[in-house]
Amino acid sequence: MEWTGARYADQPEVEVQTWVAAPPERVWPLVSDVERMPTMSGELQAVEWADGATGPAPGARFVGRSSHPSLGEWSATSTVVTCEPAAEFAWEVQGEDGPAARWSFRLEDADGGTRLCQRVRLGPGRSGLSHAIDRMPDKEQKIVFVRLREFEASMQRTLAAIRADAER
Repeated sequence: MEWTGARYADQPEVEVQTWVAAPPERVWPLVSDVERMPTMSGELQAVEWADGATGPAPGARFVGRSSHPSLGEWSATSTVVTCEPAAEFAWEVQGEDGPAARWSFRLEDADGGTRLCQRVRLGPGRSGLSHAIDRMPDKEQKIVFVRLREFEASMQRTLAAIRADAER
């Protein structure tokens, strides 16, 4: 990730990627199983489908419970916005005045396996991070930078876990 001194209003993002020695069809169930994601995250504690949803589909909603030493504990509702089997899975986290973040996995057939990318974009809706920035507006760029670095490290661990499972 390269830091460009982004502000939250710029909707900064970070992407990580890896190559998996398995076809996209084998990787897909691992990236689209949101209830499994807490096993790969230090921050995300639990996920459950909401409103009668039982699996990934456009418009399906789920609730995630998270915990962070500096930000505390919270729950957030997300909506699946893209669900293209073996290609792309994306969801938006509900925030104040719009999505607080957009998370996605992209899978591409590559070199006999799968190029797997995970991306997060912050904003445009307000989130818990917005409240931290409100308290220390002079430190906004540092707050955004630190949060994106945390996401980058977490996403690298997530992709490594998905790769290990897919290659078993």
